[in-house]
Parts: sequence; C-alpha cells; structure tokens
Amino acid sequence: MTLMHGTSRDVARPHAPADVLASLTADEIRTVKSVVTETGTTDANTRFVYVGLIEPAKREVLAYEGGNAPESDRVARVMLLNLGTGEARDLRVSVGCRTVVQDVVVDGSTGQLPILEEEFDRVGPILTADPAWRKALEDRGVDPDKTVSVPLSPGYYGLPGEDGARIIRVFAFVQQDPTDNIWAHPVDGLCAYVDPIAGTVLDIVDYRRFPVPMESADFHKADYRGERTRHLTPIEITQPEGPSFTVDRSRLEWAGWKVSVSFDAREGLILRQLSFADNGVDRPVMYRGSIAEMVVPYADPSPSRYWQNYFDTGEYLLGRFANALRLGCDCLGEIHYFDAVIADELGDPKTIKNAICIHEEDFGTLWKHSDLWSGAYDVRRQRRLVISFFTTVGNYDYGFYWYLYLDGTIECEAKLTGILFPSAYPEEGSRFASEVARGVGAPYHQHLFCARLDMTVDGVENSVVEIDVERLPVGPDNPYGNAFTDKHTLIRRESEGGRLADASKGRTWHVINPGKTNAVGRPTGYALYPTQTPTLLADPSAGITSRATYCTKHLWVSAYDPEERYPAGDLVNQNPGGDGLPKYMAADRNLENTDVVLWHTFGLTHFPRPEDWPVMPVDYAKFTLKPYGFFNKNPALDVPETVGSHCTDPASGTHHACQ
Repeated sequence: MTLMHGTSRDVARPHAPADVLASLTADEIRTVKSVVTETGTTDANTRFVYVGLIEPAKREVLAYEGGNAPESDRVARVMLLNLGTGEARDLRVSVGCRTVVQDVVVDGSTGQLPILEEEFDRVGPILTADPAWRKALEDRGVDPDKTVSVPLSPGYYGLPGEDGARIIRVFAFVQQDPTDNIWAHPVDGLCAYVDPIAGTVLDIVDYRRFPVPMESADFHKADYRGERTRHLTPIEITQPEGPSFTVDRSRLEWAGWKVSVSFDAREGLILRQLSFADNGVDRPVMYRGSIAEMVVPYADPSPSRYWQNYFDTGEYLLGRFANALRLGCDCLGEIHYFDAVIADELGDPKTIKNAICIHEEDFGTLWKHSDLWSGAYDVRRQRRLVISFFTTVGNYDYGFYWYLYLDGTIECEAKLTGILFPSAYPEEGSRFASEVARGVGAPYHQHLFCARLDMTVDGVENSVVEIDVERLPVGPDNPYGNAFTDKHTLIRRESEGGRLADASKGRTWHVINPGKTNAVGRPTGYALYPTQTPTLLADPSAGITSRATYCTKHLWVSAYDPEERYPAGDLVNQNPGGDGLPKYMAADRNLENTDVVLWHTFGLTHFPRPEDWPVMPVDYAKFTLKPYGFFNKNPALDVPETVGSHCTDPASGTHHACQ
C-alpha cells in the first residue's frame, strides 16, 4: 500500500526521514511483478494471491532510526497460484536488488494459499453445468438459473478426495431479479464441494429439503424501508481553525501522540511506533498494533453446515476488501483520508480511494471538579483521534477503529454490521439458530478477533504481570471484613503465557518496564483491560479448535520474533491445525524483562435477534490499553479549557472559558 493524502484541509508538515516500514508503493509493486515474471516460472494462469512487505526485525529498525545501522533492504512476500496447474508458491523478493531470495513450493499439507476472487467467479459456471446440482435445485422447486452460488472457505476435515486439493464449499440462494437481496432466500439442506482448479464438483450434500423463504428483504430499496416517520435535524461537526493533528506522509502527530499508519492486504490497517510526549520526551508505548486474525465459527452441526468457520483475515485477506469511504456518510467532520494501494490478482497496483479515515471526536468530560471549600470550578473536555477503516467480507461489514485519547489511553473497537448469514428455519424450531424473519434462520455464531500488540513500554525490555482482585477473609488483619487487595502474578515463560479473563477477579494484564520507574518508584506500565466475553465455544476435540487455538484464551504472551505474525499460522486456508500460536509458544521462551508480544482475543457471541434483520445495526467489541504508572500524574492537566460559543454561564448566559 501507499498512502495518499485526500483531505479538505492542508495539514501536512515538512517531510520526515523515509519510513522503512511504509507499505509497498505502486512502483515497488510493479517492480515485484517484473522480478517475478522475469524468472520465467509464471504463465498466463499465474495469479498473485498476496503481495506485502516483509518487515525488518524490530531492533534493526530501531537501530536504523537511531542512526546506528544501515537501512534494511525492502523485501516483499509474494504468494502465487497457478489456476491451470494448481501449483502454489511462496516467494520473497528483494525490491532493491530485483532478485528472488526465496521460492518455496506450497504442497498443501500445512494449508493452502488464501482464496482468490477469481476462484469464486469460477464456482457458478461449474455448478450450473453439473446435472446433479441442477437436479437437487429442481427437486426443491427452484430454478437453477435463478440462483446465486455463494462460495465459502472450506475448513479442514480430512474428507476423502480433499487432501492436497483446493476446495470451496458452496451454498445456493435464490435471486428473483438482479437487484434482489439474495440473503433472504437460502436454499438450505444443500451444499456442494467444488475443486476450482480441476473445475469439478467433488460432492453434493443433500440431506434435507427446507422450504425456501421468499419474503423480500430488499432494505436497500426505498419502498421496502417505507415512509420516514422520524425527523432529525442536521448535525454539523466543524473545526474552524482546522484539525489539531498534522500529517507527514504516513506519520501522524496529535496532542502529544505520534503514530505511523500503514495498510496490508491481509491485516488491513496497521498502527506503528506509537509514542506519547511527556515533558518534551517522546516515550514509546507500542511498536506495532493490528488485527492479525479473525474467525467466525458457527454452531449449526447439520450435515450441510458443520464446516462453517470463516477466517476472514487468513483465508480471505480482509484488507483487499476495504471500502472507499465517503465524506459525510462514513466519516463526519474535518477528515483526512489515506488511499491504499495493494496488488491485484495480476500483480498490478490497485488503489482503494479513501481507505483510511482520520478525524477527531469530542468524547465528553475528560476531568472535572467543583470544590466546596475553595469555590474552584474546573472542567476539561475529552477528545480522541480516530483512525479507522471498513471492510466487506461477503455478507458482513466490519469497521476497525483505533482511538487515541488525551490522557494516554488507547482503545481498539470492532464495529460489526451488514447481513447475518442465513439458513432456513425449520417448523419444529432449532437449538442452534434464531428465527429472524418468517422461515429465515440465523445460526448462532461467534466473531473472535485477535489483536497482535507488539509492546514497547518505555523501551523494548518489558514484562507482563497479571493483576487480580483478591478477597481477604475476616481475621486479625481484616477484623471488619471490608478489606480486599490485589494479587500480582508475573508471567515468566511462554508455558505460562496463555491466560483467561476473569470478571469475578477484575483481571487485567500490565505490561511493565522493570528498568524504568515512575515518581513513586514503581515500574512504568500500560494495562490491558479485556472485555469479559466467551472464548471459542467449540469442543476441545473439534477441528476448529485445533485450527483456531488462539481463540481458546483471552491472552497469549510470546517472545518477539519477526516471523511470528499470524495467530492461526501463515497458511490458514485448509490448514489441518496446530499452526500459529501453539507452535510459537512451544518454544517456552523467557518472558521476563525482554521483547514481548501480546495476542489478545476479543469479540462477540451472537444469538441473532429479529432486530438484526435484514441489515444489522452496528454491534461492538473492544478492548482498552490504559497507562498505569506510566506517568507521574494526570497527563491531561495541560489540556486547555474549552473556549467558544458553546460555553455559557447558566445564570447570566454569558460566554466564558470552562476553567
């Protein structure tokens, strides 16, 4: 990706030094394609599944920025799939030297490359030409020529004939006309297994004939939505003097914060090298933050649906489906946009306009006190910098929002909307789905995200401490029974690094720097506050549990390794399981006073409601990182008072500063 500025105001400053971690530019993507094609190992059927930056090791980058090491060579990872032969390769290409430095054949035993959009396009014609598929539809009273084949990632179940083959599993939906919402009309109890390379149907699962729901759900049409009965006056968000942040290429500065922004076709939005200015010193907090994986496991065990477990990051590459955001619709206020440039499936650069949105939001009261004794009245308003993008993966739309606050808090929030994945709802009811419309079911499911948080709290040498509330029994030290305290557990090795949240103990995890102390002599730190939600609900013996082991804990702490980027492994599609965090943690490396990475699982368990149909109001999942002993006192004391026409004295009505 390259970042391009598209904003209504000029907020740029003079250029800073080149960023060795900046996403690949359009010219670099062209160079990568040229190097690969010049090897003579590609042909007209070769497709570029993924092209992204291989990031230099953290210490190399930090040394380079300190002027103590040469700039690292820019290296791209390139995944290639030949749609004619099925050959898959995983390459590393030196952009500067114009050479292939690694070329590995992917044999499929430990997973397949992510799914191409072109493979999805192949599925419909394959099924349309298959007599058994057409007959299964016709036996249900469905016209095969009025159906849409929805291709989906297959998971891994060791089924006969699937070893080594690329598989796509397919459901059918009726579409009455080209503008009809297909998700309202599932053809349930029927599923096809297709090999898109061979162009064959491997199997058809036809276990039950459900009535096809035909009630319209065309919410995108005005006549479906009906008459507008609510009147809302316009909301305008303005900053007459412009936004408070400045931009220099990929680098943002705002209210003491510094952060670089980049984008990847797999992970989407990436935040890099967050620091906070404290008394004129830029203190590092987090080296890199991203959503490294997400999975949507479904609860319906029926023969045609048991395999529904979608890894939107590793199987589909959610970054490539990023939306082009629209001012006033997706983003409101004084906006700065970044465009994203990724490689398309032919290896050429593709621009996603306005992929990343940057703006400020008022967020209510920051701090306030009315003093009875001195008569002092002070209040300051909270504000946050919002860095976000939206992506559409099939039926669901996901927004990922990173918030930076004036008091040093960092928050990450996933916003979930779009359309529920539907089923037919049986007359006898279901233990595994909700009826959201007449005859339309929505299977129970989870959305489980994994944030990879590469922390640098006041430097690279960090430790992680688990903090619990501890109840104390009545005794000599607690005669009235009111006492409670905190219990500290240092996470010493990776064998101790998988942890569960516990609301009954108010559990948090503190990332501390044992070599740096605050004004009261304690290590400086940041605390991770998890949301208390279920982990993966599948049985421990289930295939999805082996493939998505990261979802079985709320937190994993590992030692930093630049090659360990994905919690479910490099090749997630059709992976038999055991990759990613299970392998990383098996090394049982030291976690005390060293370079650590936090992998935080957060998300939702969704029992769908009728109110979620036909399009779902946004639901939320989030976590928070708060300074805990990082500062010597409230870091927001220097926030200026609010001055303007909105600040008035309630008695006199005169304007004043809120001080």
